[in-house]
Amino acid sequence: MPNAPKTAVPCPANTYLAEHAQLIISSYHRLTGKDLVEPGMSGEEAYRSLFEAPYALVTHNTAEDPIFNYGNQTALRLFEMDWSEFTRLASRKSAEPVNRAEREALLTQVTEDGFIDNYRGVRISSTGKRFWIEGATVWNLTNEKGQYCGQAAVFSNWTDL
Repeated sequence: MPNAPKTAVPCPANTYLAEHAQLIISSYHRLTGKDLVEPGMSGEEAYRSLFEAPYALVTHNTAEDPIFNYGNQTALRLFEMDWSEFTRLASRKSAEPVNRAEREALLTQVTEDGFIDNYRGVRISSTGKRFWIEGATVWNLTNEKGQYCGQAAVFSNWTDL
């Protein structure tokens, strides 16, 4: 599944975008050995927990100029966007132009190595607010067959600049 469906914001009616949420959870665990949600949670409970988590989580698709296709509530607040706005944004635009070359090098490294831990950098919200992220994990989204489905990032530490 290269791209999450263009649907309404994750909610009980769409099981919190179950297929994409499961892709996020399982690919993170396969690559890092860590869990994004409590082990043993039922499907919908895990997917809701992912969307409502206190950490920021974003994914982008496989387009030549990747578009965000998932942002949990924390990420949407940080980037000051609603679901509809966020899922139309080219992920490169989450960094200021001066920081985009650094971001591109990071994504190339993730593509080659599968994931990286401890990424840090400056991001920008829709209103121009800048924030510094630290300790981010960025990884390739791959399904059970190893098919590349995009990239994801999760981080818990950020500071307004």
